[in-house]
Amino acid sequence: MSEHDQWLDDDSEQEIEIEAIGIEVSEQPIELYKLFKIANLVGGGGEAKHIIAEGYVAVNGDIETRKRRKMYDGDLVEFNQEYYVVICDAPVTEPKETLPLAVSEPATKKQSQAQKKSAKRHTGANRRGQEGKSSKSKQGGKTGAQSSVKKAPQTEKTAARDSQSGRRSITFF
Repeated sequence: MSEHDQWLDDDSEQEIEIEAIGIEVSEQPIELYKLFKIANLVGGGGEAKHIIAEGYVAVNGDIETRKRRKMYDGDLVEFNQEYYVVICDAPVTEPKETLPLAVSEPATKKQSQAQKKSAKRHTGANRRGQEGKSSKSKQGGKTGAQSSVKKAPQTEKTAARDSQSGRRSITFF
């Protein structure tokens, strides 16, 4: 090995001491853009994502463009000529609980879609019935007071809430 190669090897192993600002987080891993929001380095998440995507951020010495890069205790972030280090005492927790929830969501969506379809059928039938009644009332020469009495029970029906979602049904006319 020549002196030049030996000098390069010695230089690359040399540690550099950097003064870094600590960012304490309650759990790890934490996504890079969230770290920026917690440290108040940016105004919001959109700004953080833009800065990261443009390549203004280095993580552990490498330029990072992934917004959702997972950050762990001891990771070093360089941004705006400042150094930040992630500090977390909690153990690493991977979100494994989200998978069962994601699997149950399609079943819930199918049930809610079926309920919406049945609700649409009922409201469509009611609407057709109301149109027929209103045309009959116009032809029969009934007064406005009688027709308003009939409308009051309809509003009570629309005020009924769905037992699962708590939402009111939508009626037009």
